[in-house]
Amino acid sequence: MSFAPESEPAPDASDALAAPPAVAAAAPTPTAAGIHGLTDVRALAERLRGWMRASVMGRDDVIELILIAVLGDGHVLLEDYPGSGKTTLANALGNSIFDDAPDDGIPEFRRLQFTPDLLPSDVTGVMVFDIESNTFHFRRGPVFAYVVLVDEINRTTPKVQAALLEAMAEKQVTVDNISHKLDELFFVIATQNPLDAVGTYPLPLAQLDRFLFKIRMKHIDRDSELEVLRTWGLPREKKALPKVSRSDVLSARRIIRDQVFVSQPVQECLVDIARALREDRRVLQGVSTRSLVLAIPALQTLAMLRGRDFVTPEDISRLVVPIFQHRMELVPGVEDVELVIRENVKGPLDALARATLRGA
Repeated sequence: MSFAPESEPAPDASDALAAPPAVAAAAPTPTAAGIHGLTDVRALAERLRGWMRASVMGRDDVIELILIAVLGDGHVLLEDYPGSGKTTLANALGNSIFDDAPDDGIPEFRRLQFTPDLLPSDVTGVMVFDIESNTFHFRRGPVFAYVVLVDEINRTTPKVQAALLEAMAEKQVTVDNISHKLDELFFVIATQNPLDAVGTYPLPLAQLDRFLFKIRMKHIDRDSELEVLRTWGLPREKKALPKVSRSDVLSARRIIRDQVFVSQPVQECLVDIARALREDRRVLQGVSTRSLVLAIPALQTLAMLRGRDFVTPEDISRLVVPIFQHRMELVPGVEDVELVIRENVKGPLDALARATLRGA
């Protein structure tokens, strides 16, 4: 499953967004045997993409965002309709990763169905008394997995939501005042139905802020839907699709962080977008600084997928809505959050484009 290392093409020195040649290269981070540079990371990303595309049709945009979240160390909230393929998509992602440390006892994929009567211990785990040793020991809950699908996250009480919030924010759970670390790869795909408001508990902004993306899934196109019907029940060949190891995914995250350059003008553009949104009269609560921090690895990952080792204005334009739309609260009567974001993004992106031309 290893790849022969290939030399990365040097960035164009005339591009202001590429890493300046005067900057010394950082010391290479130790990685798994099969991952040596951005070329290998792209190959790994295509294997993950292939697993998801083999299971779900007509969702290429959603698959790309989930791929960015996995390699950018974020979490995803899917707002979708029942029967749209979210469980199949999450399951395919979990099945594409194999455990190269089987002694840890952590499974690749777990699914949690949130209901009003769920308890925090049903998610995090519980202390169990062992009669033979006369001691308590911790029994892990389903949140201990590489990929966790949380179905209908808004159907459970705030107490359970708070338990999941700690897991998402700090990659740990606390039971009986003892913290238990989750795996470094821990990745959450949560879902909620946009039309079902009966018996739900809306997610607070503090928890929404922990999700890198909120993705609004629409019904797939006619041709894709016909293809689903045509191939339903037929065996799908997945044996030829190579899996990726947990260590390779973690190594890919480090390589993206170390080798994809984010220029100062790009950082200034993100800050200016956030400030413009906060000052807009249609916005009651603007985006947080945390969202800007989480945006950096997401932009780096998208640049990598597009074959670059530096972030461009096009990357920001592609990701700004899924990153910011769920972190804002608008004034009553204003509902089109995407329009508000697009109008406030235009000025900073134009300034970034001018700065790029001056530096060329």
